[in-house]
Amino acid sequence: QVQLVESGGGLVQPGGSLRLSCAASSSIFSISTMGWYRQAPGKQRELVATITSGGSTNYAESVKGRFTISRDNAKNTVSLQMNSLKPEDTAVYYCKQSLVVGGYWWGQGTQVTVSS
Repeated sequence: QVQLVESGGGLVQPGGSLRLSCAASSSIFSISTMGWYRQAPGKQRELVATITSGGSTNYAESVKGRFTISRDNAKNTVSLQMNSLKPEDTAVYYCKQSLVVGGYWWGQGTQVTVSS
């Protein structure tokens, strides 16, 4: 059974930084694509960034140049370094683990609030 636990959310001022982490419990982590998604109040959940098992990354246009996704297969963790945060980055951030052959799992989410 896959369990994903996010951490690192909180309140930060505009222009500040936060680092989110997601710890995965499964042995299939190294062959999974990992991703960060976010959902703001009244909006649909949207992709923020993904990283494949081979390390290829993809970012939403709105976060390119500010956010960096990385993974540590030895520790079964994926991280999201968020710099130059803006109020519009405020959302609940979710970690997602997915397999090319099918199947995906979500974490419980962590709140990020960017406000002065």
